[in-house]
Amino acid sequence: MKRILFVCMGNICRSPTAEGVTYNLIKNKKIEHYFNVDSAGTHSYHIGEPPDPRTRAAAMKRGIDLSGLRARRVVPEDFERFDLLLAMDHDNLKYLKRGAQPGHHGKLGLFMSYASKFDIDEMPDPYYGGEQGFDLVLDMAEDAAHGLIEALQRHK
Repeated sequence: MKRILFVCMGNICRSPTAEGVTYNLIKNKKIEHYFNVDSAGTHSYHIGEPPDPRTRAAAMKRGIDLSGLRARRVVPEDFERFDLLLAMDHDNLKYLKRGAQPGHHGKLGLFMSYASKFDIDEMPDPYYGGEQGFDLVLDMAEDAAHGLIEALQRHK
C-alpha cells in the first residue's frame, strides 16, 4: 500500500482538496486497497477545523464530500509513516525538507509535478481570492491526482 500525504500551509484549502480528489479517484477506480491518502498543514493556524466552507462547497458541487476532514499539522512521524509527502507549493516543500531526516528527502515533492494539463508546479492558494480560485484548485487537483495515480500504478 502506498501512503500519500498532501501538504499546504493551513490544511483547510489546497491539501484537503488534493486529499478528497485523490481519494475520490481511488474509490472510483476501486483501488482503495493500494492507496491511503491524508493531508496536513505546515502551520497550526486551523488545527481541528474542517476545510474552508468555500473549499467544501466547491468540492461538493463535484460530488466530493470534505466535511469529515479536520486540519492537522505535519508531525515528525509523518516522514516515517508516508511513502510520499507532496507539497502544494515551494514554500511548503522547503518546510518539509527542513523537517525531514536526510533519508526521507526522496519522499518529498510537489503535487503539481504530476499534472499534465497545467504547466505550473505550484497550486495557488485560493484563500484570499474569489470563488473561481476554489474551482481552479479542484481542476488542478483532478489533473495532478490522475497523473499521480497513473505514475504509482506503473511503478507498483
